[in-house]
Amino acid sequence: MIKGIFAPIPTPFQNDEIALDKLGENLDRWSQTDLTGLVVLGSNGEFVLLTEDEKVKLVEYVRRHFPANRPVIAGTGCESTRDTIRLTKRVADAGATAALVVTPNYYKGSMTEATLKRFFYDVADASPIPVMLYNMPRNTGVNISASLAIECSKHPNIVGLKDSGGNIVQIAEIISGTGPDFAVFAGSGSFLYATAALGGVGGTLAVANILPNMCAAIQRAAEAGDHAKAKELQMKIMAANAAVTNRWAIPGLKAAMDLIGYYGGSPRRPLLPLAEPAFGELKKILAEVGAI
Repeated sequence: MIKGIFAPIPTPFQNDEIALDKLGENLDRWSQTDLTGLVVLGSNGEFVLLTEDEKVKLVEYVRRHFPANRPVIAGTGCESTRDTIRLTKRVADAGATAALVVTPNYYKGSMTEATLKRFFYDVADASPIPVMLYNMPRNTGVNISASLAIECSKHPNIVGLKDSGGNIVQIAEIISGTGPDFAVFAGSGSFLYATAALGGVGGTLAVANILPNMCAAIQRAAEAGDHAKAKELQMKIMAANAAVTNRWAIPGLKAAMDLIGYYGGSPRRPLLPLAEPAFGELKKILAEVGAI
């Protein structure tokens, strides 16, 4: 089973081009933390702004420069089944441990449960590596319902779900309705403890890029039954988590990384860097949580 705390890493850019040297510096630092592994080409990786060849190059680089005993999950969701399968096979060849597959969403009105089930089953049938579903309704406008997740969990090559929707009732229903080998991950640090307390086995969290050890400690404490400690740490990360997700999103995460000594840099256009007034507020938040 895939479990533990994963950081969905940002893609570093200089002059709007991928900066592999800066990525290497970040990987060195993440490798010294309590992270279980990394997610490349997640939402924080600006995957929709990358070409297919850039995506594969990033996975290849991360796999070569991150400890071999730590899993690397790659986001491979595309609008078409054909493109998703092709990219999944390419990242598998590049060394990815598993594929994280988001819902197609441009024709969201047609993304019925039957359509999505066929999409995920077709990808899982063709994938040489395990597949995790990725529920990101805030960005896609498409929700993977509990009933769909439970149905997909019956496929032998669909091994888990990252749920970024924040609907804890839905997450509970998924955990309740799937088997013990199906990995349910919190998709945000804001509900990591709640998910873990219900039986979730990990998280793929933007805030884990900047507070990896604290996120790992929440998961460990919840699994050990130390709910007082898990709750205390959960409350501690809330402001920082909000800062790098719904408040300032990718520009906020990259600015936070710069502030704590990683390389964040600018997002790829059309996204813009964090504006100066927010930068000062972000610095205060990070100081209060002990990140700087």
